[in-house]
Amino acid sequence: MWRLVLTFLCLINVAASAAPPNVLIILADDLGFSDLGCYGGEIQTPNLDTLAKEGTRHTQFYNTARCWPSRAAILTGYYPQQIRRDSVPGVKSGGGGKRPDWAPLLPSLLKPKGYRSYHSGKWHIDGMPVAEGFDHSYYLKDQGRFFNPKVHYQDDKKLPPIEPKSGYYGTIAVADHAINQLRNHAEYHSDKPFFQYLAFAAPHFPLHALPEDIARYASRYDAGWDLIRKERWRRQETLGLLRGVELSAPEPDLGPPYHFPEALEILGLGEVNRPLTWKLLTEQQQTFQATKMAIHAAMIDRMDREIGRVLKQLKDMNAYENTLIVFLSDNGASAEIMVRDDGHDPKAAPGSAATYLCLGPGWSTTCNTPFRKHKTWVHEGGTATPFIARWPASVEKHPEVHQPSHVIDLVPTILSLADIEHPTRPGISLFEAPKAPRELWWMHEGNRAFRHGDWKLVAAKDEPWELYNLSKDRAETKNLAGAKPDKAAELAERWTAHWEAFQKQAKGDL
Repeated sequence: MWRLVLTFLCLINVAASAAPPNVLIILADDLGFSDLGCYGGEIQTPNLDTLAKEGTRHTQFYNTARCWPSRAAILTGYYPQQIRRDSVPGVKSGGGGKRPDWAPLLPSLLKPKGYRSYHSGKWHIDGMPVAEGFDHSYYLKDQGRFFNPKVHYQDDKKLPPIEPKSGYYGTIAVADHAINQLRNHAEYHSDKPFFQYLAFAAPHFPLHALPEDIARYASRYDAGWDLIRKERWRRQETLGLLRGVELSAPEPDLGPPYHFPEALEILGLGEVNRPLTWKLLTEQQQTFQATKMAIHAAMIDRMDREIGRVLKQLKDMNAYENTLIVFLSDNGASAEIMVRDDGHDPKAAPGSAATYLCLGPGWSTTCNTPFRKHKTWVHEGGTATPFIARWPASVEKHPEVHQPSHVIDLVPTILSLADIEHPTRPGISLFEAPKAPRELWWMHEGNRAFRHGDWKLVAAKDEPWELYNLSKDRAETKNLAGAKPDKAAELAERWTAHWEAFQKQAKGDL
């Protein structure tokens, strides 16, 4: 592992002396750790699988367990609590928090090197994209309507709503915008490097997909989540992703993080808000659940196809070999079940605009294979993300990296590649060899965790601390808090020290 890091450190000097590389960050929403083919999934993702084959696949890369905190960390390099983009007591924070002036977004940091920056898709950060440093943006704010969004913006200016049955589909529209911006860049700004931030809403609920995409997965999930989960785990072992990692047991009493009983009534008898053993479900429930997973798979399949079109554009403009291409998810798969926006018509075709379906905990448990829990929790199921990096030609590839890394590391990595000096941040460049065992910190909605080297301390809201040695138990199946109380106490003190420092930092310039 350290030979790889030293190789990167040597090659980064070569990269820095050449023209700054382009950067493409591709972000999925609510994608599970095992959803991609190259991470053990059965969903067809040939374009991302090829990126992994040509580049680097990380096995221990982390997000913040939720959408808006992860996006803030990705574009600033700070933990979201430091910059008020997750909840901090006594200050306006969380999803409505405003970043301090000392936490600009990545486009502002890249601008001195001549970068032009483009945004396409979801935002979920304070401010507006162009006002915050992007040169152009297509901001798809309405996440509840993949076929006919009512709220979207071009360069911070609101656009008319999309009419129903117009042929629009959000995943395609977002890719179209990115492709058009790259074409424009090649024609008018080819002498400058670019940063393209491509933020898909897929596969976030509602489960909306094109009929032809859903048809490719018809009957694929009739066997149920128990079998599909075991198949994914076996493929992960075959791929060598997680050697020796046990498959965590499903948690049959763990349902969605938020309870909406009215949604269950609307969705009908086919919905199930617990990951029960598949054979215990009624025939109606099995059909309903298998259909939902087929739509989830269709959304990911379509996203991969659109990513393929974006990558083709890079090749067409001769930028592919000088572009850092990164793919990741903002959190783990979601166990949420709700009905919002235009509601749910049970008579409409599943996955169509008139329906509102969510993945739910049965399939979320499968998508997060082999880990426990889901989005919003900070156990591995909520925070472990696929992470693929295809480096510029000046940087040697390595097929797998097992070193723990985090979304706070993206900004330092990109600035290092671009040879840009930057203020101290909590993250480190992926080219940098840690000077000590890595420390990573989490908190979201009362769920909290701290990782120091191979040790991880974690707790769900209002629950006691659990302790795991991730080098032997990545799936968090053997709680060692009782057997090693001193280690648990030590890590708890470290977690608290970080939290106190982050609160002080968040309030420092008010």
